[in-house]
Amino acid sequence: MESDRLQKLYIDFASVVFREGFLDNQYTQLQQLQDESEPKFVLQVGTLFLEDSGKLINGLRSILDQQDVDFEKLDACVRKLMGSSASIGARRVKNVCMAFHNSCKKGSKEGCLKCLQQVAQEYLLVKRKLETLFKLETQILAAGGSVPLLSQ
Repeated sequence: MESDRLQKLYIDFASVVFREGFLDNQYTQLQQLQDESEPKFVLQVGTLFLEDSGKLINGLRSILDQQDVDFEKLDACVRKLMGSSASIGARRVKNVCMAFHNSCKKGSKEGCLKCLQQVAQEYLLVKRKLETLFKLETQILAAGGSVPLLSQ
């Protein structure tokens, strides 16, 4: 059955994503909120995370492009990204945001620029992983199956 094959692919891929530290147990907790009445809950939350995070990263770039960096404004933006990353379970993005926050507190433009590069890279990596998970979820549902709950 096609949905069984897709479910196995989903579980195998998700296991690698968790093992490599892209996602943490917050993602599995989000999954537990998903049910038959809201089969695309995680997909919707994840899509919002990806859209908002992309905008936040662009905002971080704009702030750091200024001659005189407003570190309070930069830190507020970093904290938003850190919070949304934590809420979906994007562990590696969240961890880089913590270092970014520390660079903001120190007023280190050089440190912030380095963190921006790292956070943008981690965001692109987790974005690809989430998009693959979401594609598999959509295919599973279209094949008449249900998205398997993940565990770590």
